[in-house]
Amino acid sequence: MSNRTLTLTDTLYDYVLTHSLREHPAQTALRDATRGHERATMQISPEQAQFMALLVKLMGARNAIEVGVFTGYSALSVALALPPEGRLVACDISEEYTSVARPFWQQAGVADKISLRIAPAQQTLNTLLEDGEAGLYDFAFIDAEKTGYDGYYESCLQLVRRGGLIVLDNTLREGKVTQRADNDDTAAIQALNIKLHQDERIDLSFLPLSDGLTLARKR
Repeated sequence: MSNRTLTLTDTLYDYVLTHSLREHPAQTALRDATRGHERATMQISPEQAQFMALLVKLMGARNAIEVGVFTGYSALSVALALPPEGRLVACDISEEYTSVARPFWQQAGVADKISLRIAPAQQTLNTLLEDGEAGLYDFAFIDAEKTGYDGYYESCLQLVRRGGLIVLDNTLREGKVTQRADNDDTAAIQALNIKLHQDERIDLSFLPLSDGLTLARKR
């Protein structure tokens, strides 16, 4: 028996994937296509993607937001979990990175569910709010530049309904959150982690999954 999270060795991690991972062929192909990318570490892990997809299904989510798309693996995973009428507003600033995603979204048959917005994410979120979409979303995933997280969180908190879920990635910063911040990104996450812990507007779970995954349920 254990009263804390296990240390995950490479062997144990492989065991977890072997005994749990269920991917659409397009997901596997997209991970393979991204593996050689110079910024491949920006892609979320497959077990995290599968966990997020399960959350989306458990919630019966229909409308979702993603802040930070990269090559589209997380967007693909969420879109596959949405019902046929579901939609995902995917925010990114890079046409180059997101262009990798499009063929795989098409292959999986979910391209019509994904509305890709190439613009600063805060601008897109502000537009959604100006268009009267506050409270219309079920699920939001934030995985972009860390100094923008607080603003993205506040906007998503308005956009999701009561009982809606905001998921924030990289909230452990490879363990750097326990040390004195050596850059603005780590400092921003440290401040946000304190804020989330004290935020009475949400129910909170902070998971040591991948590089830290924080779940914030709007009350």
